Amino acid sequence: MKNKFLATLFLACSISTVSAQTPVYMDDAQPIEARVKDALSRMTLEEKVALCHAQSKFSSAGVPRLGIPELWMSDGPHGVRAEINWNDWGYANWTNDSITAFPALTCLAATWNPDMSAKYGKAIGEEARYREKDVLLGPGVNIYRTPMNGRNFEYMGEDPYLASVMCVPYIQELQKNGVAACVKHYALNNQELWRGHIDVNLSDRALHEIYLPAFKAAVEEGGAWSIMGAYNKIRGQHACHNDFTLNKILKDDWKFDGCVITDWGGAHDTYEAAVNGLDIEMGSYTNGLTSESVFTYNDYYLANPYLQMLKDGKVPMSTIDDKASRILRLIFRTAMNRQKPYGSVATEEHYAAAREIGNEGIVLLKNAPVIKKGAPLLPIDAAKYQNILVVGDNAVRLLNQGGGSSELKVKDMVSPLDGLRAVYGDKVAYAKGYAAGRPMYGRADEIPQNVVDSLRAEAVEMAKKADLVVLVGGLNKNHFQDCEGGDRLEYGLPFGQDELIEALLGVNKNLVLVLLSGNAVEMPWVSRVPAIVQGWYLGSMGGKSLADILSGAVNPSGKLPFSFPAKLTDCGAHAFDELSYPGDSIKQEYKEDILVGYRWHDTKKVPALFPFGHGLSYTTFTYGKPVASAKAMAADGTLTVTVAVKNTGSIAGKEIVQLYVGDDKCSVLRPVKELKHFAKVGLAPGEEKSVTFTLTPDDLKFYDEASAAWKYEPGKFKAYVCASSADVRGVVSFEMQ
Repeated sequence: MKNKFLATLFLACSISTVSAQTPVYMDDAQPIEARVKDALSRMTLEEKVALCHAQSKFSSAGVPRLGIPELWMSDGPHGVRAEINWNDWGYANWTNDSITAFPALTCLAATWNPDMSAKYGKAIGEEARYREKDVLLGPGVNIYRTPMNGRNFEYMGEDPYLASVMCVPYIQELQKNGVAACVKHYALNNQELWRGHIDVNLSDRALHEIYLPAFKAAVEEGGAWSIMGAYNKIRGQHACHNDFTLNKILKDDWKFDGCVITDWGGAHDTYEAAVNGLDIEMGSYTNGLTSESVFTYNDYYLANPYLQMLKDGKVPMSTIDDKASRILRLIFRTAMNRQKPYGSVATEEHYAAAREIGNEGIVLLKNAPVIKKGAPLLPIDAAKYQNILVVGDNAVRLLNQGGGSSELKVKDMVSPLDGLRAVYGDKVAYAKGYAAGRPMYGRADEIPQNVVDSLRAEAVEMAKKADLVVLVGGLNKNHFQDCEGGDRLEYGLPFGQDELIEALLGVNKNLVLVLLSGNAVEMPWVSRVPAIVQGWYLGSMGGKSLADILSGAVNPSGKLPFSFPAKLTDCGAHAFDELSYPGDSIKQEYKEDILVGYRWHDTKKVPALFPFGHGLSYTTFTYGKPVASAKAMAADGTLTVTVAVKNTGSIAGKEIVQLYVGDDKCSVLRPVKELKHFAKVGLAPGEEKSVTFTLTPDDLKFYDEASAAWKYEPGKFKAYVCASSADVRGVVSFEMQ
């Protein structure tokens, strides 16, 4: 940080003496491209190369001679990580780097509300700006292919359209703070097992229809200033220097003008890094988290070895001019941007944003009465229950800890137990019920069986005397759970929670299960648990958000951004042999092709336990008959679908109306239906609103591999108005001419 301060001071002094001879690159009133060109013309070859690699764990060099400051980067997608030491992965132990933990991105996606995405981006951008970060490593937009992926909690679900819509406002509002989004992990980083070398092979259709749209939206609509390459290989070449994905698609097809930054340790070859689209190399000779080396920053692939190849004529000089230009553009947008606003951290406004996002993202999966014709168990009526037992390690666990690079140092953290006690007071008792061990990266505690038995017995005994039991369980951010660097080992709940649930049900049927996780889990007891809530990782205000939903202070309105398969083999990625998942340790083939998530469940007629887009409310909504504006759409025209939605319950609520499109007959395999539009609508009791969606020819297209272009085939289509991918409320047929 000292170096950054000196560079900034030098820059400030230089700007304060602006004269007619001031270099163009120092004058932020000049067009940014003119500044880039001018700065580039003044730099030596050595200075250009120095821009292209790390100078510390989380910074890359500027040009001190010219007063051009370095770039400072930080994890992560749902909070600004604590300061890391200059040259090792230890925490610096500062006292002024505590921040707000925002809900993980699965929760943001579950809001189905772009306004929440904008609030998220604005708030986290202000915190990154306050911490003097130039690049925030997020958001993550990789597609949820398998519930075993340890990093799914950082992403936005299984559907490319939902992820595309939800990432754009985040990026736009983040970058208004003069902080670059670094959208990750480009591309196909859909598992953590063997992530550093697994070679992914898939069809062009799957690539373009499923795995690239969110990245494309981030670039073309969000205007992202940087992209992080993935660890894995794609068709034989590492993603961080992959000619096909970086040069051909990202930079040529999408006209991306920003920087490609490696994931830490993601570079593997100087020549490929030079010619295949990489701009900044970070973290080489480490695994991104733990290992150290005497290997210096000047020994990086894009450091002295690259400089020597340039001098020897083994790579074109045009490569370094392109890289340096992109890096200068990023510096002028961020570190040298004198128009960026002041930041702020851990403010009441940020806490309010985190709480609101959590409130809108929590999903009510199930809410049934315990006795026939009785009232649903939720919301929890304070007058009805005098003895509420909260059970579970996750009720008190600091879920900002662990997870790898997403670990956060928070200023405040409201646990679920604290949140419920704030509402229900001394009616709430607590039993741990199960133990999950310490949050650690790369390994996990083994809990002795006598401890497991003792904790379960205590909880069961207390449950006998309780009026209501709230079990706060799920996964956590330990290794082999929701954690970077390793995939899950089992689809079921860990730490003996299945047995705990059965034991609690044996003595008390009034059981509310709250699952805190970023992944689906197996639920062998689902028919017997009356109320189930998907609570995600909710961050600093998580306990307050959960209490808001469970108490009924807020009506739940979140819907699932991914499907919950009943069993693992019901998921498309797991319906084939091991080459599909997890691969043979060297290669992997995406055998389900475009049929990811609900596309698989619909097309193969394998019902999900809880489908994509599912989420209940404390009120009820009815849908009218959808109406299309015409019977056919012209090639250069549009068609609207309108449906009336009414709140037929007694309290205000929000419904997410989903529009899917299906192609009745096509020369290639197409899913039964695909999400194309959605709207979140707030309705008072008895209120009715009309929702109108506008379809265009682009909504009907598939990626044609023969022509390497998007096309549709004229014929009959259906528009499905849905409350979830499995809850169709109305269908309209139309033709495409």
